[in-house]
Amino acid sequence: MLPKLNQMLHYQIASSDAEEAAIAYKSRIADELEDGFLIEMPISEKTGRYKRLFLGDELSMYFVSEDGIKNYFDSHVTGFKEDGIRLVKIRKPDPDRIAKVQRRSFLRVGAELDLAVKLSSHVRFVCKTDDVGGGGISFVCDGKWPLEQGQTLECWLLLSYRNGSIEHAPFKGEIVRVAELDIGRKQAMIKFVSINDSERQKIIRYCFEKQLETRNR
Repeated sequence: MLPKLNQMLHYQIASSDAEEAAIAYKSRIADELEDGFLIEMPISEKTGRYKRLFLGDELSMYFVSEDGIKNYFDSHVTGFKEDGIRLVKIRKPDPDRIAKVQRRSFLRVGAELDLAVKLSSHVRFVCKTDDVGGGGISFVCDGKWPLEQGQTLECWLLLSYRNGSIEHAPFKGEIVRVAELDIGRKQAMIKFVSINDSERQKIIRYCFEKQLETRNR
């Protein structure tokens, strides 16, 4: 399913600057072409200011269908058109490369990312995630750490994106389950209990890029 004429696209622009890469923009689809879409100039969803795009800019986009599903895809700027207002031409996505995410669920992908965990003022450690998603994560750590179901943790997740930028996503999570692995290791499944929307979006963006990377192999 592709976005339709007059539909609103929401997106972030790939940038080596972490603050710039985190800004959310939106544009209306003004026209559909055989190989792309013409969209209006980007507007910051936070400030309402316009943003100038350049040829080749990479965009991580999504649109919301009538049934509330978010449809994520990658695109890039392929040209411009002056039609009373300046329109931006972007590449039309392959329908098979659009990732669908239900409104009340989140995409989850396998990933080994660095995670800093704080159990208390005296107990802190660093480990690797097993998978990550917009609703929670799981991680594998040394078996010596005292992890229990229902325990609340403070965590800092290190995210690395395809364009080379790096982000930190802090959150508080609750242990849903602890599993004993091989000798000396544990796996903990965590659900987010306190996380800013901007931090959750960083994780969702990482998951989306990871899913597309897997599809292209």
